[in-house]
Amino acid sequence: MKKKVIISICIVIAIVLLTPIPMPLNDGGTVEYTALLYKVSDVHRAIADMEYNDGIIVEILGFEIFNNVK
Repeated sequence: MKKKVIISICIVIAIVLLTPIPMPLNDGGTVEYTALLYKVSDVHRAIADMEYNDGIIVEILGFEIFNNVK
């Protein structure tokens, strides 16, 4: 019985830490999906007339892991 309670608590904690919350930014279409452990940014940033930066940025625990924004 005690083992089932511990497993249930661990599952709930994992769900809380890994559930992303989308937050749109007002810079041309960028959307950030933020959870407590990671952040994924789908970048579509306006630079000038008809020019955009496009790409994805992935951060885990605040460290940038992947960035292909051009």
